[in-house]
Amino acid sequence: MTSGLSQVLLLAALVAVLAGVLVFAMMAYARRRGLLDQPGQRRLHRRPTPRGGGAGAVLALALGLLLLRLLPGAALPWRWTLLWLPALLLTALVGALDDHRGLGIGPRLGAHLAAGALLALSLWAQLAAAFAPPLALLLAAALVLATAWSINLHNFMDGSDGLLAMQVFTLALAFAWMAARSDQPALLALALLLAAALAGFLPFNLPLPRARVFMGDVGSGAFGFMLAALAFAGVARGAWPLPAALLLVSAFAVDAGATLLSRIWRGRRWWRPHREHLYQWLARARHSHAQALLIYLGWNLLLAIPLALWAQHDAALGWWLVIGLYMLAGVAWWQGKRACRRAPRRHGNRHAPV
Repeated sequence: MTSGLSQVLLLAALVAVLAGVLVFAMMAYARRRGLLDQPGQRRLHRRPTPRGGGAGAVLALALGLLLLRLLPGAALPWRWTLLWLPALLLTALVGALDDHRGLGIGPRLGAHLAAGALLALSLWAQLAAAFAPPLALLLAAALVLATAWSINLHNFMDGSDGLLAMQVFTLALAFAWMAARSDQPALLALALLLAAALAGFLPFNLPLPRARVFMGDVGSGAFGFMLAALAFAGVARGAWPLPAALLLVSAFAVDAGATLLSRIWRGRRWWRPHREHLYQWLARARHSHAQALLIYLGWNLLLAIPLALWAQHDAALGWWLVIGLYMLAGVAWWQGKRACRRAPRRHGNRHAPV
């Protein structure tokens, strides 16, 4: 093990411990301020639970990114650090305000687009070097929208104990693996720090037997931003092609995307909270957050990650893998919902969508 990697692992361990301490402190703060998610028709939990614990993991990650500048062999480019930290903290701040008193869709979307713009600006040199100006501008705009979608997607999928935290933790380790294979120490360090922040949060959020704290919008949006930053930075640096990143996020992308389109098609108020994601159906039909978590984890370990590693060094094949896996995920989403709708009738219990 090189000294540089040893230093990164030591920093990651520090981030994990600090995240755990801060999450515990946020739990006490949430109870004191009455920041509790109450059971309700659109929620899966049955007891009042503190929310906003993700703030502790986000703060630990932000400190880790600053300290990473002290490790020359693994430091992120200064432009990334300078632009990503404000974007990360802006996303977290807007989420924290929403957790405390609620925000309209306008301020939230504006902040998410601003975070995406900062990410696009950080990668503009790579875009401008690889593409003609009109195409580079078009790709930068697409990157802004994709980042805002990632922030909101991870907010949508944060509704079952441990699901989002385990997803980000698992994908961060997968990105770390791909960064190591492509000899990208800065991306490897970033991915390990992201995984470490979630490692400090997970013990409080896993369904053992139930979560003791929820991540809240402060965490879900911030980690959605960081996954987008890691994914697109790797593409810009040639560490992995875009298909590899798309394969990794397939489970969440299809569940969130298909559910959103389904609600729009049926004339539902798609911007309102609901319980129509597949993971929510699974948790209700099986009466188990743990089983829903294991199904998504199994998809990642058995399909998404192996195919992403395959696509890493064969971008042309990668697009075919994306098409195939997303089609399979779409079928699984449809059939999974059908099975969940039948399950309540067998048990004499109704779980109608809202």
